[in-house]
Amino acid sequence: MIISRTPFRISFFGGGTDYPDWYRQHGGAVLATTIDKYCYLSCRYLPPFFDYRYRVVWSKVENRASIAEIEHPVVRCLLQHLGFERGVEVHHVGDLPARSGMGSSSTFTVGLLHALHALQGRMVGKQDLMHEAIHVEQNLLRETVGSQDQVSAAHGGFNKITFAPNGHIEVSPIVLRPGRLQELDAHLMLFYTGIVRTASKVATAYVTDLQQKRRQLRILRGLVDESIDLLASEHGIERFGELLDEGWVQKKSLGGGISNDDLDDVYLRARGAGAIGGKIAGAGGGGFLLLFVPPERQDAVRQALPELVHVPFRFESSGSQILFYDREQDFTAAEAIRAGQTIRAFRENDDARWTIPYPAETEPLEPAAGPGPGGTDR
Repeated sequence: MIISRTPFRISFFGGGTDYPDWYRQHGGAVLATTIDKYCYLSCRYLPPFFDYRYRVVWSKVENRASIAEIEHPVVRCLLQHLGFERGVEVHHVGDLPARSGMGSSSTFTVGLLHALHALQGRMVGKQDLMHEAIHVEQNLLRETVGSQDQVSAAHGGFNKITFAPNGHIEVSPIVLRPGRLQELDAHLMLFYTGIVRTASKVATAYVTDLQQKRRQLRILRGLVDESIDLLASEHGIERFGELLDEGWVQKKSLGGGISNDDLDDVYLRARGAGAIGGKIAGAGGGGFLLLFVPPERQDAVRQALPELVHVPFRFESSGSQILFYDREQDFTAAEAIRAGQTIRAFRENDDARWTIPYPAETEPLEPAAGPGPGGTDR
C-alpha cells in the first residue's frame, strides 16, 4: 500500500512563458509557490479475489477488467506507460476542487506517478519526476499545458523556475531575509469562485498564436525578476500587489476566455474593498481568485465577496512525498493460478428461500415468557 501527498501551487508571474512553443524559442520563467493544500493518492496491487482487475475511485468509481477500459485518462495512461500487468487499485482525495486553476491535473499526474513508481519498488528523484510528468501530459496525453505545474508539484517551495530554449528547466528557491516570506503570505487571500473549467481548453484559445503576443509575454516574463527584486529589497511589500494587478491586465489581453464579466465584477469589488491587486489562478476562466490584501482590509474584502468561499492557506516546501509504504502479502502466485482458470461469474443469490419478508408495519414483539438467563426477562 502506497500513499503519496502532492501540493497544489499558486503561480504569481510569468504564466504563459512556460509553454514549450514559446520558451523553446524565447526562454521563459515563472515565480510560483506550493501551498498547504494537497492531492492524496493511495494505490496497491489488487488481491485477485474480485470479478475485476482494476479499481479507480475518483469522482466516479470504476471497476474494470482491463486497463484499456479505465475511463480516467491519466490513470489509464500511466498504468500503460509504466507497464502494469497486475491488478491495481487507486483512490484519489483532494483538498481543493479539480479544474480550479491550482495545477490540479498536473498535481494528480505527479502524485500518481510517484505512487506507482513506489509500488513497483522505485523511488524517483524530483527532477526525474517533473520531467516524466511533463512528458506524460504534453506528449502522451497531448494536453495543451505548460511546464510549470509539474515542476512545482514535484519540487515544492517558493521558486523561480526558468525554462531555457534547449529544454533545460532550472528550479531556483527564493531566499529572502527572515520574516519577508511570512509577510507576503499574510497579505494573500484565496477565494473559490465556484466556476470549474478545463485549463487546456482555456489555454488553447491563446497558445496557438503565442508568437503574436510577444509584447504581453515579455512583460509577464519581466515581472518575474521585478517581483523577486522587490521581495529581496527593503521596499514596502505593497508594490507586490500592484505588480499582480499589472500582470493580470496583461494576462487578460492574451485571450477572451481568460476572464469574463462575472470574474471582472468580483475583482472590481475586491479592489473597492481594499485589495491592491490579484489574478485568477492558472489559465483563467474561473477557479480560484488570488488577492493581495493588507491584513487590516481582509475582513472588508471577505464581506465584499460573500458568495465566494475563502480558503486560508500557507506556503509549503515539501513537494510530492510518499507518506506511507507498507509491503502487503504478495499475491503474484495466486494471480498466476487464477489467470489459468475459467472462473464462473460472480452473481447475486436470488433464491426465494433467502428472501426475508418485511411487513410495512412491524408489530411490537411480545416479551418471552419466563425469565431468561441470569433471571431477567428477555
